[in-house]
Amino acid sequence: MSNIVALDRLIDTRQVWRGQSANLAPSSQSTGHAALDAALPTGGWPEAALSELLLPANGVGELELLWPALARLSQDDALHGGRMIVLIDPPFVPYAPAWRDAGVAPARLQWVRAQHRDALWAAEQCLRSGACAAVLCWPQRADDRALRRLQVAAETGQCLGFALRDSRAALNPSPAALRIAIDTAPRQLRVLKCRGGNAPARPIAFAHGARDAMAAAAARIETIRSESEPGRSEPAVPPPIRLAAQPSPGARVDPARPDPSPARPAPVLTLRPR
Repeated sequence: MSNIVALDRLIDTRQVWRGQSANLAPSSQSTGHAALDAALPTGGWPEAALSELLLPANGVGELELLWPALARLSQDDALHGGRMIVLIDPPFVPYAPAWRDAGVAPARLQWVRAQHRDALWAAEQCLRSGACAAVLCWPQRADDRALRRLQVAAETGQCLGFALRDSRAALNPSPAALRIAIDTAPRQLRVLKCRGGNAPARPIAFAHGARDAMAAAAARIETIRSESEPGRSEPAVPPPIRLAAQPSPGARVDPARPDPSPARPAPVLTLRPR
């Protein structure tokens, strides 16, 4: 009996050609990087879908890649109704001034602290809720089934989903509509898979200009903070949302409505039975 080979693997290795839809609608969600937009079949991030960023390590430019789109989404209240941008258990504490200088409205940014399976659950609920314009998650151990749930949730909630994963995950098939690997030497983007057409054969240069500008802005902010009053202490980021209870199959999340109880030091994820 012959071995069963996943179709995604055949497509990723270009052993099977995928036809392109004649009625493929262009994306309204530009990446903010002209060369990348030109290389993608729809000219931007896949809408209402999950995109994967595959990284050799954290902090190699993944936020720089996402910030232009996130900034636009956070400022575009008329189109998106003030929906939130949610970070699910990021590997480092988000530095709010850097996000602000990148153009992301702080009032539209929310941080959820969770662990392991709870983080996947929180990401799925936020994607599905309809209250989020974009959801970023850093799944540590996510199989094809877990990623497929995130993809379906993004379609249901009409949300941009981004899964930031280790580059070794590129060896495994994925239901994500778009897979991009970020290389550091040289600094470039490799599109491994894209919905609606074949991935470009050549890598895309990933310029340093935006990163250098953001680093300079962060340095100026640090200087201002160091010259502030000695006894003054300001939080670096808004307090995270914390999971108040063990997730249950019949619960939903509303990331835009924290627990109003004044006794809690930080907002709490609201769970509502269906």
